[in-house]
Amino acid sequence: MADADTLDLIQTLPLDSWHRARGGRMVPFAGYHMPVQYEGIMAEHGWTRESAGLFDVSHMGQLVFRGQGMDAALERLLPGDLIGLKDGRLRYSLLLNEAGGIVDDLMATRRGDHFYLVVNGATKHGDIAAFEAAGLQPEHLAGQALLALQGPRAVEALEPLAPGVAGLTFMQGGAFTIAGADAWISRSGYTGEDGFEISIPASAAETVAEALLSSELVKPIGLGARDSLRLEAGLPLYGHDLDQRTTPVMADVTFAISKRRRAEGGFAGAERILLELENGPVQKRVGFTLEGRQPVREGARILDGEGNEVGRVTSGGFAPSLGRPIGMGYVATTLAAPGTPLTLEQRGKLFPATVAPTPFVPHRYHRKGAA
Repeated sequence: MADADTLDLIQTLPLDSWHRARGGRMVPFAGYHMPVQYEGIMAEHGWTRESAGLFDVSHMGQLVFRGQGMDAALERLLPGDLIGLKDGRLRYSLLLNEAGGIVDDLMATRRGDHFYLVVNGATKHGDIAAFEAAGLQPEHLAGQALLALQGPRAVEALEPLAPGVAGLTFMQGGAFTIAGADAWISRSGYTGEDGFEISIPASAAETVAEALLSSELVKPIGLGARDSLRLEAGLPLYGHDLDQRTTPVMADVTFAISKRRRAEGGFAGAERILLELENGPVQKRVGFTLEGRQPVREGARILDGEGNEVGRVTSGGFAPSLGRPIGMGYVATTLAAPGTPLTLEQRGKLFPATVAPTPFVPHRYHRKGAA
């Protein structure tokens, strides 16, 4: 349990009192008091899958990088193709250390004459230090709030408030006005559903949140459902499924390394990563399913058929959409094929599991050409 001194260090979000007034159960997360649930995780999960859920993700770090040649400068640390990134387009990327480990995963957007990066809340200050150590000078937009509207009816709820957002496709953003506030809105998110992320001045957060909630399609959603949604979508969580000991190849996020960068190298950790791309990693992140209803949590041991430890669970929980427990973890690459039987050990109990392809629930992003 946190002591009084620790609690004093926990920061509040711009919408802290707004969450509490709506029954949000607040917990410490990434250095902030954040709502874990309102009505309950199962109900909020289902609402987001069927309608539109509003998430407060203002703990995330929003960084701006300015200067000529910034795309090439960022490419020294990130393995994505930023030079070829078109204006208004987002790219999932990774901040890497010299050993090829993942310092953070992030979203990078070219916005005219600068780059806009959204990084994880718990790592944002370390990220800033890493960029500064590499000679870059990020501007931390500490006065900006970030809201995520996710679900199949998100566009229906948002378009009347920010006309034109319906024209965005997945991983595209633009400047809009919402409830009188200037906003940068991207069609992206962390649930596997269609949806949007909305960057606005913190001073406008409550007005915008109220405007969004005025739609009967929208309800506030907490961290609990955010985690179960992203787990069903097979999306890794930094600090759990990703860390500085894992490489992009081990983590099965090699789509973040573009074809040109694989050919040219020149990014942090490239030597190790390119070797792993060619020869395969020793361990690999996989998804798995379990029988019954008892989930197996992070830290549980993964055993092979002879009882030898071959990895650890990094995320685990009950999947409301599937009615069964699922999880992710790292196993020896020889055991990573879908259908491979595994045994999980948690608190002395053994649970049969099977390696399963991810995502567990199909993504429903609004891609170009989609109806």
